[in-house]
Amino acid sequence: MKLPLRGIIPPVITPLLDNNTLDVKGLEKLVEHLISGGVHGLFILGTTGEAPSLSYELRKEFIKRTCELTNKRIPVMVGITDTSFEGSLEIAHYSKEVGADAVVVAPPFYMPISQDELVVYLENLIPKSPLPLLLYNMPSHTKLHMDIETVKIGQKLGAIGIKDSSGDMFYQTNLIEEFKNIPEFAIITGTELFIPETILQGGHGAIAGGANIYPKLFVEMYDASIARDFEKIAILRELNIQLYNTIYAVSSNSSKYIRGLKCVLATMGICNDYTALPLSKYEGDDKKKIEEYVAHFKGIIA
Repeated sequence: MKLPLRGIIPPVITPLLDNNTLDVKGLEKLVEHLISGGVHGLFILGTTGEAPSLSYELRKEFIKRTCELTNKRIPVMVGITDTSFEGSLEIAHYSKEVGADAVVVAPPFYMPISQDELVVYLENLIPKSPLPLLLYNMPSHTKLHMDIETVKIGQKLGAIGIKDSSGDMFYQTNLIEEFKNIPEFAIITGTELFIPETILQGGHGAIAGGANIYPKLFVEMYDASIARDFEKIAILRELNIQLYNTIYAVSSNSSKYIRGLKCVLATMGICNDYTALPLSKYEGDDKKKIEEYVAHFKGIIA
């Protein structure tokens, strides 16, 4: 795996038939859909992948099958975030065993912790990781916003970059500035609308959930940003905003984003739309809205 990480890396949804059964045929279609869309890597078992809701057995099956299906065509990164330190290491070691390329970790998300406690956690975890490790700043889910000083310590311990899903452009700009002289340390945005700014300011790419459904749109946005094609960026950003106002906004539930992505993929005939408990898939009028949106975007978004 070349460093720094670059490009569009979808946080892959986990295709399910029920709460403990992987949609294997759907996963195969999804992997091919993403790779044919030109993405630069896959990130499985993140927030969009519903990782905390899945059993270890199911997580391991998902990791193994994804690595087999990808077959080293692009890198596979595995989320190991867990409330259990040993659980994170278990998934990390299994990921290496079956051929993954890197792991991704956010702060443990149940016990409220301080920056100092996170530093101690990283001091214990990063040296023991059997694979390169990407930090993951996800304050909305972990109750902790990583200080830049904490990220600097993580980098010195061996972290290869950070995915920032804070939605804070000022923070992300400061990250890019702080690490501009360490070219192998990647700054990856987790906010789709920030893709052009991230690249233009010197960042490296995006872990963009919408790339699950329309990978070519986000790859084109990345390429346009690299080329500084501002006219094309404006057109693609408008399409991205339309996704926010439609597919991502069908209901008022906080789970609307994951449910929307899965419902679109089911409508496209790619994989099942079952969501792991405690979430529930769209039914009735909500599902009909998604179907209408997919029909609207057909021919508009590649």
